[in-house]
Amino acid sequence: MSGEFTEFHDELRTVARELLGKSGAAGRIDWPVLVRAGWPGLEVAEEHGGAGAGLVEVGILLEEVGRAVARTAYPSAASVGIGALALLEPNAHRDAVLRETVAGTAIPIAVLGGNMVPAAGGETACAGTGGIVPTFRIVQTIEGFEVSGSADFVLDAAAATTLLIPARAPDGAVWVAAVAPGAPGVRIEERPVVDETRSLGRVAAQGVVLAPEAVRPFRADIVCGSRALYDRAALAVACDSLGVGAAMLDATVEYVRVREQFGRPIGSFQAVKHACADMLVDLTVARRLVSDALAVPMDGTAHARRAVSAAKACAGEAGVRIAGKAVQLHGGIGYTWESGIHRYLKRATLDRALFGTPADHRREFADNYRGERPVPARPVGE
Repeated sequence: MSGEFTEFHDELRTVARELLGKSGAAGRIDWPVLVRAGWPGLEVAEEHGGAGAGLVEVGILLEEVGRAVARTAYPSAASVGIGALALLEPNAHRDAVLRETVAGTAIPIAVLGGNMVPAAGGETACAGTGGIVPTFRIVQTIEGFEVSGSADFVLDAAAATTLLIPARAPDGAVWVAAVAPGAPGVRIEERPVVDETRSLGRVAAQGVVLAPEAVRPFRADIVCGSRALYDRAALAVACDSLGVGAAMLDATVEYVRVREQFGRPIGSFQAVKHACADMLVDLTVARRLVSDALAVPMDGTAHARRAVSAAKACAGEAGVRIAGKAVQLHGGIGYTWESGIHRYLKRATLDRALFGTPADHRREFADNYRGERPVPARPVGE
């Protein structure tokens, strides 16, 4: 990477950290604040009013959101919301949603739930590329299109102004339907989870009628659109895990420098040094794999799948291990509500499960190399 890009990324990270640092103990970031900072338009093409940056730059912001355990719909909107729109064949409706997103009047959320699993059995979605089978179905009617189905544990479903629903047509093609949350036949129910900094919900659609312009296919150059969306979602969560781990490592190193026992800082004890070194190794390996995955085009190819699976499996486990060690090395205070460390551990725990557990992604990685059909992942929540 050139020095110019490195300097830009460092500045982007610094500005993001300062902005998120103003959220306070609650960690809630209002959407207008992010809009003024230009975050929603970062990856949007310049022709639609965006900055025309790439997934690498978005990944930096996603990591900082994880570092701050911030409560915001930005990761969902940026990773698979805006990402879904960019993967679709353009038309006036799609372009309008992109411009509204940059302006801050729209929050697109892709409906990817925990029960959206790799193709298995008789399914043939994106055959040979580990396609994801949508849980929604779409049929053409005299009035336009009709969408039905449901998805569980959809991130930030309640915050959406536009739901982007991958749905399968009778001929096996996967299209994306842009649905208003308040449309007749749409229902969103909250799903409580261990991580109070996240919002998840169940999205159900029953006979929702849409105009033809609200339903778009994926671009012709995208090998497997449904898989590309799933990969973007999994990679976004890996970035979040990376941020959680980085925050816990920094906080732990600072704590063991000042906390004294037997008249000396506990950071001078060999066992504590080794524990901190293990945390650093976990974080360093995860960061390299996540960085490699961010540099790969998310087009649903086998290469992208391998990179994402490696990053998600490693970062998901690393986040939980680092947060767990942070609790232990903080001693008694680490188990208290006041320390705030529990927020990181809970977030890391949910990150590990979202869009495939480490075991799911290791199996996916191995099957990819062996050329075997992937084994279905367990739905989140089971």
